[in-house]
Amino acid sequence: MTCFDPRPALILVFAAGFLAVSAMAAQAGGQNPPQPPPPPGRVASPIPAPPDVAAPPADAAKTKTGLAFKILTPGTGSDHPGATDVVTVEYTGWSTKGVMFDSSFARAKASAFPVNRVILGFSEAIQLMVAGEKRRVWIPEELAYKGRPDKPQGLLVFDIELLSFAADPASAPADVKAAPADAQKTKSGLAYKVLKAGTGTLHPKRDSKVTVHYTGWTTDGKMFDSSVAKGQPATFPLDQVIPGWTEGVQLMVEGEKTRFWIPQKLAYDGQAGSPSGMLVFDVELISIAK
Repeated sequence: MTCFDPRPALILVFAAGFLAVSAMAAQAGGQNPPQPPPPPGRVASPIPAPPDVAAPPADAAKTKTGLAFKILTPGTGSDHPGATDVVTVEYTGWSTKGVMFDSSFARAKASAFPVNRVILGFSEAIQLMVAGEKRRVWIPEELAYKGRPDKPQGLLVFDIELLSFAADPASAPADVKAAPADAQKTKSGLAYKVLKAGTGTLHPKRDSKVTVHYTGWTTDGKMFDSSVAKGQPATFPLDQVIPGWTEGVQLMVEGEKTRFWIPQKLAYDGQAGSPSGMLVFDVELISIAK
């Protein structure tokens, strides 16, 4: 959990990891689909193609660009990702001959990347989805790799499950410099504002273990740490993080997303090598360990 002691150098860690999962080739960049090696002890085996892999079925919908899709599992959300949002997805891709060429399932790890950094058809499809949704998409070659000899050819078929998405964490919120007038403040000086109401009723305790997504900025708008950017939630005991986190997360319930303005005395208190001054965090409480 990098929030124990986040430092600007962690961005270098994110950058390296981010390039490794920058999904299918961006139209401009032309990278390969994300294909890191399987975890030790695990062999990436082909996932069987669906029966309609050769062509979209009659009941598939089609967009103006020629992208065909079929919803396999309805989502639970109502909002759609934007072009610059970072999404976390599970997916598998096949050629129309049923040959699997990439899969996050085979790697046993979901992929996270900005929507606008993948092939056009994948980007378009994701922006039509909501969190929790799974759909099958048939991407014409002109919306995929456009006949490049070193890439999968022709119409491509993907099963995509949108696990979650978040705004580009590098973009600081408008109120990053100071807590707004409608923010609440505790006796310690911690300011906070609920961005999204939670679905739970229980609050974590000081020694609870929690799983969260978070992004942290300094008041000049520089992001210094983000689980969202890494595409992996963080889990940690609340009594092992900075005091502002320990206090703030105890105010939350599962499913809630809150912005915190943490004074320096509740953050790193001037510790050399750590972010200085007031720090701003967006925190989403995913779960509390039972």
